[in-house]
Amino acid sequence: MNFEKKFEVFWKFFIDNGGYNVVIEGLRNTLIIAILGLVIGIIIGTLIATVRVVPKTSVVSKVLDVLAKFYVSFFRGTPIVVQLLLFYYVLMPLLSINLKSVPVAVIVFGLNSGAYISEIMRAGIDPGQMEGGRAVGLSYGTTMMKIVIPQAVKNILPTLGNEFISLIKETSVVSFVGATDLYLAFQRIGSNTYDFMVPYLVMAVIYIVMVLIISTLIKVMERSLRKSDYR
Repeated sequence: MNFEKKFEVFWKFFIDNGGYNVVIEGLRNTLIIAILGLVIGIIIGTLIATVRVVPKTSVVSKVLDVLAKFYVSFFRGTPIVVQLLLFYYVLMPLLSINLKSVPVAVIVFGLNSGAYISEIMRAGIDPGQMEGGRAVGLSYGTTMMKIVIPQAVKNILPTLGNEFISLIKETSVVSFVGATDLYLAFQRIGSNTYDFMVPYLVMAVIYIVMVLIISTLIKVMERSLRKSDYR
């Protein structure tokens, strides 16, 4: 069977048999998991980074620092598919939690992203800004929230864009817990048409287009932020 015939079979199933519905569902779930995962990751990562950089002057700060280090080590040291399986098939049954696969994927991706973003954020924090804020009489908390963290986010924006791209690509493992993503959508089309060449090629093109769009948006945001530096 030549490529034209393969594409014809794919297109017929995609349009006439409603294959586009499962692709739309997969694309929607992929974007939901990646976007919400990034938002959760930014929140958690910022909190973890703050815990890691605050002076360890009390027992509470030292305990929190140990917990933060363990959290980062666990989520950076284990594959995300293992985290998904542990959460979905081990932790949830033990705690009698009943959640659908997509919310579970959002939570796990958010926790995983938080570990990476915390290290990214920590590297982007400039100690000199803290010293400057304290020198003009601002409290530690005010300096962190109004000067240090906003500047850190600005500095690490390209890296956050790369993290979002990584989340987009890593969503291909959520099928392990029954969530329909782009990979599973095209896997189903391939199973129904008995041919995987065209479905997988189309899937790859969709991923490439998404990455190009995200990269372009990040560059636009970077240029906009650079302009603000000269105001």
